[in-house]
Amino acid sequence: MARPSPRVRMPLILVADDSVETQELYAEYFKTCGFNVDVASDGREALRKARTRRPDIIVMDLQMPHLDGWGAISELRNRPETAIIPVIVLTGHDFKNELKPAALAAGACSFVTKPVIPDHLLREIQMRLAQQARPPASA
Repeated sequence: MARPSPRVRMPLILVADDSVETQELYAEYFKTCGFNVDVASDGREALRKARTRRPDIIVMDLQMPHLDGWGAISELRNRPETAIIPVIVLTGHDFKNELKPAALAAGACSFVTKPVIPDHLLREIQMRLAQQARPPASA
């Protein structure tokens, strides 16, 4: 009798955004694509969930109450247990393309502006997860 193949753990995406509509839109879409998804409504909750749930990637809004995305990214990068989690900034407030360089310098791996088609964000997530999975090139 053939043994069942072991279940593969699907990556966990943490969506941190104070907009319930944004949380629901992306969470439902990512779930239909087979991902595990958790949500956070502010930076403090995102930090707590990042430490306890260890998501494979975080999609983070910059403007949130209590602790904004800037502060949350800084805290993530300063903690050994969360420092390597890739963060994709998802914001609707980069009218002059000034925030992208600052977000990347702060520790985000990618920057996407709202509104974005969920499939485009999914491709960005898949690309970043694939980069994480690749072993570093030998020197």
